[in-house]
Amino acid sequence: MGSADPGAARTTIRARAPLRLGLAGGGTDLSPYCEDFGGAVLNCTIDKYAYAFVSARNDDNVVFRAVDLGIEETFPLSAPSNGKLALHAGVYRHFVTKFADGIPFAATITTNVDAPAGSGLGSSSALVVALVDALRAYLDVPLGPYDVAHLAFFIERIDLGLAGGKQDQYASAFGGVNFIEFLSGDRVIVNPLRMPDAVLNEVETSIVVSFSGQSRQSAAIIDNQTAGMKSGTVRTLDALHQLKADAIDMKRALLQGKVDEMATILNRSWISKKATADAVTNPQLDALYEIGRRAGALGGKVSGAGGGGYMMFIVPPEERFRLVTALNEAGALATPVKFTALGCETWQVR
Repeated sequence: MGSADPGAARTTIRARAPLRLGLAGGGTDLSPYCEDFGGAVLNCTIDKYAYAFVSARNDDNVVFRAVDLGIEETFPLSAPSNGKLALHAGVYRHFVTKFADGIPFAATITTNVDAPAGSGLGSSSALVVALVDALRAYLDVPLGPYDVAHLAFFIERIDLGLAGGKQDQYASAFGGVNFIEFLSGDRVIVNPLRMPDAVLNEVETSIVVSFSGQSRQSAAIIDNQTAGMKSGTVRTLDALHQLKADAIDMKRALLQGKVDEMATILNRSWISKKATADAVTNPQLDALYEIGRRAGALGGKVSGAGGGGYMMFIVPPEERFRLVTALNEAGALATPVKFTALGCETWQVR
């Protein structure tokens, strides 16, 4: 795609990438399952974001800042090193190598995220998408949303070796409600779902998310799931086959506006999800699920790999206030959600 002249960019670039809710199929985007069998997920982006800001500097330093974590690291251009902010450094290094002729450029790269790490909302991958898109715009590199998503996946999963699947990067780059297929040969097909506003409003008004109060370390869970895939463990593979079937069924129910059926599929997926690895659930999550069901939820499951983070529930809109109240009284921060139609957005400030 050619290199760019970082000296030509003297404005501040801002990017925001939406977080996502995984409605069905999560786990089938992991390797080697998606290469061997083909994966499918249904997800939607919500109005929580990862932000990345890139500004030029007048000295010979590169500065990485994560204001939500209270971390700031400064490195000389002669030796930009690894520190605590591995995602910042990984994206920066890749752009220097691939798009700036290997010449480090002085910049301040600042980020923050609307949800804690380990939330199960794809926050880490959304942050990488925001960083990639911000540096793409800063260096004027011609990358489309498929390119941005693939590059974010490559940096996070291959370059940095962080465990996880592929759905988060594509959801964040494209935005909206998407049925995403993950095929052999590293092929990904994003299918945007279009539905009447009345259907979208009904589904949106029927969803409640609740933070369990504990962030989870997804790597151990994903490693456990991956080991089951590689060894051909029947319990793991059967559960993943069911999760993929649930994604297809959930897409059909969503397009038809059958919220009750979506809740049934959500419950079924939660059972299958728990069968993929022992650490997917714990007593706190099980208790939260039961509180939700007693307060009127028709269905629920954890968002993301499991072990903590956010749980999502489907509830009749008339019962939503009761559900939110019960979850909050139990100490789990519960809120409605707002869907977003746009993926990662980037703009410049002079």
